[in-house]
Amino acid sequence: MAKQKYVFNHKTLTYERYFVNWKQRLLGFISYLLTTGTLALTFVLIAYYFFGSPKERIQKRELDFLQLQYDILTDKLESMEKVLGDMQERDDNIYRVIFEAEPIPSTIRKAGYGGADRYENMSGYTNSEVVVDAAKRLDRIASQLYVQSKSFDEVFDLAKRKNEMMASIPAIQPVKNKDLRRISSYFGVRLDPFYKVNKFHEGVDFSAPTGTEVFVTGDGKVERVEKSYFGYGNTIIVNHGFGYKTVYSHLSAFNVRQGEKVKRGQMIGKIGSTGKSTSPHLHYEVRKNNSPVNPIHFFFNDLSPEDYEMILELSSVPSQTLD
Repeated sequence: MAKQKYVFNHKTLTYERYFVNWKQRLLGFISYLLTTGTLALTFVLIAYYFFGSPKERIQKRELDFLQLQYDILTDKLESMEKVLGDMQERDDNIYRVIFEAEPIPSTIRKAGYGGADRYENMSGYTNSEVVVDAAKRLDRIASQLYVQSKSFDEVFDLAKRKNEMMASIPAIQPVKNKDLRRISSYFGVRLDPFYKVNKFHEGVDFSAPTGTEVFVTGDGKVERVEKSYFGYGNTIIVNHGFGYKTVYSHLSAFNVRQGEKVKRGQMIGKIGSTGKSTSPHLHYEVRKNNSPVNPIHFFFNDLSPEDYEMILELSSVPSQTLD
């Protein structure tokens, strides 16, 4: 049974029963629907605005995940760039300095991949700029790693050649100290014993008895074995590579053949007095790029610092050669 409604009549001062006609009922129903619909639409819009649709929420989670992965990738790229920079710094300022190699120009180290079309397929999207930037950084790192890899290959070859060079450079006396009478003449301007004029003496004369063993001063290959009764007499020339050659003259005997490979400290001949010579001795030369250099500077394996200083002092005193 519907609930009856009464209203107070101020004229009659009594309560009277209130009747609602169909128009009023219709207007009330319409008003109710409009109010309810408006509230519902408001709640839906607020929910979409603050929380998004299910599809949007899924997309947002995916975007958040991609952003996290991009941030992680960026951190890794920065770490790789820093490590690569440290490698390049050590390469140019330590390794290449040790092995006497020129540093790699920055224009080569920093070179990237050319052509704007390389990243064309990545453009036209919402986050294209971010993707292209990451791709460019990866390409730069890949290019620099390739250059650094080639540089390390070169340094490795230099290291192997450095060991070979250290074994090849003349570094000992050709005559043992126990067999040596004296160094009778040094490198520089000296008096010629035959012509009595000052001439440039291109080596060092080691005075020792005939038959004293002569040793090669560095690894190399015998370039020439020459027998002569004139000039420097019987002579051996050894090519050590790296621009170095040594000459052993006035020998009484040979112990090697032309083309033979020799090792530092190997006996190659014996002291004599062949050619233009006043007494038994070894005339010894060191040549760098076919120019004579002072052999005294290459005795560092056999001399103490004090002996070296004394020999340098003696070499500055004018004297007469034995050849």
